[in-house]
Amino acid sequence: MNFQRGRTHDEPEINLIPLIDVLLVIIIFLMLTTTYAKFSGLEINLPTADSGQQAEQPNEVNVAVTATGQVLVNKSPLTAVDVKSISEALQKAAGDAKDPVIIINADAKATHQSVVDIMQASQTAGYPHISFATQTPR
Repeated sequence: MNFQRGRTHDEPEINLIPLIDVLLVIIIFLMLTTTYAKFSGLEINLPTADSGQQAEQPNEVNVAVTATGQVLVNKSPLTAVDVKSISEALQKAAGDAKDPVIIINADAKATHQSVVDIMQASQTAGYPHISFATQTPR
């Protein structure tokens, strides 16, 4: 019993043009809001700088960090490399000097954390003036 004899069935169709428009808008939005990390492939060799040779001042405290993480304050090695022991060594090395300058001589392969520990120890000891020693490029 087909009561709709003369009627033909329309095939449902999917209109893809609005779908493509929405996808293009999403792609453009993602392209505009995405940040690209350009430094991921860079090679950084530190520390080198062009600077003149300066005379050593009497209120300087030299702190050296080796590639293995050993810390030396005025050429005397420390047994512990935590912030507290570095701070005590800085105070001892500075003695009665008023507002000494802490000069950090870090190896290029030294960890960033060891340099930050020295900076924090300098701040804990009350010495805000910090300088980094570099070498001239060959």
